[in-house]
Amino acid sequence: MTASVSIDSLSPIFLAGPTASGKSSVATVLAGQLNGEIISVDSMQVYRGLDIGTAKPIPEERARLPHHLIDVVDLTEHFDAAKFVSLAGLAVAEIQSRGRTPIFCGGTGLYFKAWLEGLGDAPPSDATLRAALEATPLGELLSELERADPTTFARIDRQNPRRVIRAIEVIRLTGKPFSSQRAPWTANPTQPAPAFFALRREASDLQHRIDRRVDVMFQLGLMEETRGLLQKGLEQNPTAMQAIGYRQVVEHLRGERSLVQTTELVKIRTRQFAKRQMTWFRRQSAIEWINVAPSGAAESVVKELLHRRSSRLPIQEQNR
Repeated sequence: MTASVSIDSLSPIFLAGPTASGKSSVATVLAGQLNGEIISVDSMQVYRGLDIGTAKPIPEERARLPHHLIDVVDLTEHFDAAKFVSLAGLAVAEIQSRGRTPIFCGGTGLYFKAWLEGLGDAPPSDATLRAALEATPLGELLSELERADPTTFARIDRQNPRRVIRAIEVIRLTGKPFSSQRAPWTANPTQPAPAFFALRREASDLQHRIDRRVDVMFQLGLMEETRGLLQKGLEQNPTAMQAIGYRQVVEHLRGERSLVQTTELVKIRTRQFAKRQMTWFRRQSAIEWINVAPSGAAESVVKELLHRRSSRLPIQEQNR
């Protein structure tokens, strides 16, 4: 790459997929081949201390390859899509200023959507209303949402109180359905389609990878990490407490179930989460899917991804 490379030629690449699909390995190889840097698109990796349970890259990996939007807030702080967009914008400008390629990698669909489409007209959170909603039983909130906005009720993850609360909050603050304030995926047809790829594995393969990952997390000290986080205010952060693994371990530490039962429950919740991620990403027409075989190496995935990406670029950019 020469110093004359334009910022336009360093357009971001977006890599998504369900948890345990191998995104991080692919992004690492991709960054090595493109002289790139990784921007984490993960709503839990932003929190300092949530390390083992969120499968953060270890310090040695981050020392070799710059990662952005990891460890940017404490457990006592709030983080949302607006903050993600703001910090991601700074990261993209910084990366491109060095003549490198930004690689967005993660599984938080809302953050991808916010970056690519904008934040829309939804109002900021209201602290008083939010506190009242958090004290309301989830069943009551779902009943209200079904009455006020059947479209959102049909689509929303009803097991995620944080998202249900946000939808009700917006409805009460604006008097309008939450669904009416969300722009379609291709909100700006005058812009070129992003280089947006997602990894897809067979269900049995993904389940095996999830189960193995959960076992490794417990071996690495997820229990001990959670104990330490409780002393730093984990339970006081409703967003962080939604992180799969930590919530179940906290319940175990309260005596609600055995360690064996807890480990199995984390595996079940992670599989359910991966299924919801796949459902969300399948609805996005901008995504190009890359099938990954159980024995597929990250290098082969990157080769296919770069081949597809090259077809998007002008001839002069393909040869840079």
